[in-house]
Amino acid sequence: METLKAEIALFIKERNWEDFHSPKNLAIGLNVEASELLEIFLWLSESDSKTLSNDQLISLKEEIGDVMIYLLELANKFGLDPIDCAKHKIEINKLKYPSELVKGKTKKYTEYGNINNEHRRE
Repeated sequence: METLKAEIALFIKERNWEDFHSPKNLAIGLNVEASELLEIFLWLSESDSKTLSNDQLISLKEEIGDVMIYLLELANKFGLDPIDCAKHKIEINKLKYPSELVKGKTKKYTEYGNINNEHRRE
């Protein structure tokens, strides 16, 4: 992860793009790239979305790369480790979605009346 972060930083520095990489712009860029990732699956059936063509797989790889780059840059701006962020969120989700209660269900945690919603933010 550190090697990738260093490669991204060098890429940006070599192009003198640091001033453009504000948190706001990185968050917007992340959203744009995530939307491009979604576009790959637009109009595909559930079945087709599981068996992408070679061209679709190439596009998927590129868009995942773009999303990862923007996400790492955004996390870096705030000194956050994205792996730690993900682990922290998993722990929160374990409380919000206890497996014995939600297994096989897709409701939002607020729809389960007997789950502790102390982690809910509005």
